Amino acid sequence: MNTIQLGFSRTAYELRLYFRQGDSVFFTFLFPILMLSVFAVAFSTSGNIGAAPDGSGGISWAAFYVPGMVAAGMLLSGVQNLGVDIAGEKGDGTLKRLGGTPLPVFSYFMGKIGMVLVSSVFQVILLLLVARYAFNVELPTEPEKWLTFAWVFLFGVITSCVLGIALSALPRTGKSATAVVIPIVLLLQFISGVYLNFAQLPGWLQNFASIFPLKWMAQGMRSVFLPASFEVAEPSGAWDLGLVALVLGLWLVVGLILCRLTFRWIRKDS
Repeated sequence: MNTIQLGFSRTAYELRLYFRQGDSVFFTFLFPILMLSVFAVAFSTSGNIGAAPDGSGGISWAAFYVPGMVAAGMLLSGVQNLGVDIAGEKGDGTLKRLGGTPLPVFSYFMGKIGMVLVSSVFQVILLLLVARYAFNVELPTEPEKWLTFAWVFLFGVITSCVLGIALSALPRTGKSATAVVIPIVLLLQFISGVYLNFAQLPGWLQNFASIFPLKWMAQGMRSVFLPASFEVAEPSGAWDLGLVALVLGLWLVVGLILCRLTFRWIRKDS
């Protein structure tokens, strides 16, 4: 089998392994759907967000949280899932054994990224179905918005995967991976407009969050799912999709460089 065929074979293997692990399915696949349900129910009696003084107009809180949960799912599937998973494989000797086989590194990465892409597609479909039919969220109908959704989603997932692979080099052992990776991912979600209204955060915190890709993934998704009237709430007063692409591209390059410098089948200190 050539490198590409091996990559597809690894993707199928990684998908089977992923959906057999209950904790991974819950904390990466179902977690954004669970959080959307929690926020939608918790704020269901608070009135619409962005409503006029007389209470008319605006959107439901469920609709407001959809973009953030889509972005969170992308980050969780890529950064958290791969960061913890690959660190665990280093710790239990899986990577060491794979390093003794003819499996190319590219095929291994292709399997991991392919697994995240496929599972993320199913995740976002399920999330949008829950939003539409459980919470009556109106989804966009304009083709250009779905085109924006497609490139932001694909760009964001791949960038998250590369950063997750790079982050897997940080934990010293497989057992410490969750303690290292999850707090980083959780902090980014709170400061990047996933759980909290980004426009209401202090300016310095908005600027700090703008360094990282999750803020831009969430902003790109807000341009898809939120009405045009919400655009003025962004720090620059615009969706800035060109800047979204630029920042994600820069982080993709940074992640690729870090992967090249840090990834080893066997840890140097082992």
